[in-house]
Amino acid sequence: MERKTTVIAPEKIAEQMAVCGEIREYWMEQGIKPLAFVDTYGCQQNEADSERIRGMLQEAGYAMTDREEGADIIVLNTCAIREHAEQRVFGNVGALTHTKRRHPRQKIFLCGCMMGQPAVSDRIKHSYPHVDGVFSTHHLWEFPSLLLRVLKSGKRVFAVADEAGSIAEDIPVLRTNKLKAWVSVMYGCNNFCSYCIVPYVRGRERSRLPEDIIRECKEVIAAGYKEITLLGQNVNSYGKDLGLGIDFADLMAEVAQLEGDFRLRFMTSHPKDASKKLFDTIAKYPKICKQFHLPFQSGNDRVLHVMNRRYTAAQYLELVDYGRSLMPELVLTSDVIVGFPGETEEEFEDTLKLIDRVGYDALFTFIFSPRGGTPAAKMEDPTPKAEKNRRFDRLVELQNRISEEKHRSYIGKTFTVLVDGRDGEKLTSRTDGGRLVRFPGEDSLIGQFVDVTVTDCTTWSLVGELARK
Repeated sequence: MERKTTVIAPEKIAEQMAVCGEIREYWMEQGIKPLAFVDTYGCQQNEADSERIRGMLQEAGYAMTDREEGADIIVLNTCAIREHAEQRVFGNVGALTHTKRRHPRQKIFLCGCMMGQPAVSDRIKHSYPHVDGVFSTHHLWEFPSLLLRVLKSGKRVFAVADEAGSIAEDIPVLRTNKLKAWVSVMYGCNNFCSYCIVPYVRGRERSRLPEDIIRECKEVIAAGYKEITLLGQNVNSYGKDLGLGIDFADLMAEVAQLEGDFRLRFMTSHPKDASKKLFDTIAKYPKICKQFHLPFQSGNDRVLHVMNRRYTAAQYLELVDYGRSLMPELVLTSDVIVGFPGETEEEFEDTLKLIDRVGYDALFTFIFSPRGGTPAAKMEDPTPKAEKNRRFDRLVELQNRISEEKHRSYIGKTFTVLVDGRDGEKLTSRTDGGRLVRFPGEDSLIGQFVDVTVTDCTTWSLVGELARK
């Protein structure tokens, strides 16, 4: 595989935009206003990619729809992180034979991380003949050309070459959320955690130039967005490949000093690269949310070593303690894997001890799922599924207790929240720390920052009322 990052020339992107014009003319000649349905599986980076897919489709004359039925194109942007997500995709792709039968001109494309796995693209090619096109994340910028080829030839296309990855700027973006914007700062990953497929399907780490990121942030602020989340598989590695002497903390500081009424978040961090400088930056700038998602995965050093995480539990706790010493109000969330191959009961207990010691506000918890092509998939895994489920239940019970205790400590306190929608009779909002707060109010408050006093809580959310002035 070629490991050198490819920077897509502006001329190449301009050519793709010209192709969008050709697709638009194709539909105009038929007197049809085509519809597009884009469905996203997985992480925020996938959603950011889907926003670019929608942007290109809009440029090509498509209007968006929220239904597969009647869509002239369906694009499924897939996730390869867990087996369950993959099986959902295969099930949904199989079901699309019926919509295509009822709508013969419908074109079906699959993209995203799953399509970066040769075994998956081969399975699609041979077992799902109704799928018209497949492209990996590396070929997203070429989507208009792939679509035009299918429309004009009626033949299937597969763009899944194994590459290091690319950087493509100035792709049009159609954001579905009017308040919160995803801004990718880098792509890919160099860490090769033994359980993770991401480096194999998204390529090596490659950072966008800081001026391109700042320009995009200014654009979304000017458009009225109230929250920006800087995205990367490992944002803490930002800038290492650029040689400009700018790291992620520097980039965050620059964005946080932009004019405008907005909040700044980021994800995801790797503990081995998370610096005290980054915590200092979060503490310094009011616009940076006092929330840190810092995946620890296991509380046992032997398991962490086999996972190839390259930090110890003590090093992780040192980071947490430093962050909390600067910001006692810091909201900490994390990821944890239960039942990694060879994990003993004693090693699992170390994970429980770390959770109890840190006191996370919330956890994203997973039972180990082997990913073909990763080292962990070949490891001996003697622990029965029933035992893994038992451990998982214990972990969730512990975290639920901690989350409820944390939330109870919020009662009576007042927080500035961003109102982002409605759920039944109550508005929904998020605190600076990302906690969900529901409270009664008028729809006119959606999109505004307001002060809310917490009056009650559940394990997973807070209940409040508008603060009295």
